[in-house]
Amino acid sequence: MALEIFSLKGKSGIVTGGGSGIGKAIAKGLVQAGAEAVIAGRHLERLETAAKEIRSLGGPAVPIQTDISKMEDIRHLVDQAVKTFGKIDFLFNNAGAIRRGPSEDFTEKDWDEVVTANLRGPFFLAQAVARVMIAQKRKGKIINTSSLMAVQGGKGVPAYAASKGGLAQVTKSMANDWAKYNILVNAIGPGWVKTELTEALQQDKERYSQILGRIPLGRWADPEDLVGAAVFLASDASDYITGQTLFVDGGWLGF
Repeated sequence: MALEIFSLKGKSGIVTGGGSGIGKAIAKGLVQAGAEAVIAGRHLERLETAAKEIRSLGGPAVPIQTDISKMEDIRHLVDQAVKTFGKIDFLFNNAGAIRRGPSEDFTEKDWDEVVTANLRGPFFLAQAVARVMIAQKRKGKIINTSSLMAVQGGKGVPAYAASKGGLAQVTKSMANDWAKYNILVNAIGPGWVKTELTEALQQDKERYSQILGRIPLGRWADPEDLVGAAVFLASDASDYITGQTLFVDGGWLGF
């Protein structure tokens, strides 16, 4: 009985940024837990490759090319998810962007691109999904990918820190607004994860060593380290948790 509440059998939903990194790992984990998934992202070839890998695990995965900075793409993604599965039980708002540079030199273009990808797009996608859940009178789970930078400033990432901090706050706001519909909204706050977004830091031996030395568990995370938290927050096991950010950081914030 205890393990059954973690099962995602019969549940379907959307994972953005599902073509690589954390999104791909989460999508795989959800399908292995019994879910059906639409994976969305800007790069169709990556999505198709990821979908093939996920389907090899025994569950359905449908790739849909999507740019969440465009409202028409958001509407198309949600419409296709409903057409494919008839419902939406969960959304993982995982797509995001980062630009690096000192605050005194940071450009308007980079600021707008990061804030749109990490805050504006996820909000309006969550809104579109919530409208479906409300109309269908279904319990739903919306999970946003936040970051350590939601509570720490970082170095050379002003727009990223601002957007992830904003995403953590809007997670709380949406949780409050939609609790009456039994839509639970939470966030996962990854620590330092080996993905394309952190490639520059991984190649900087001095910075990499500085970060590694501060992680109590003594290693950077792999994308798969986020899967347990993702399955938990999408499943019935988290039915009394909303408005929270679950940090998966190897102990970084407790150091």
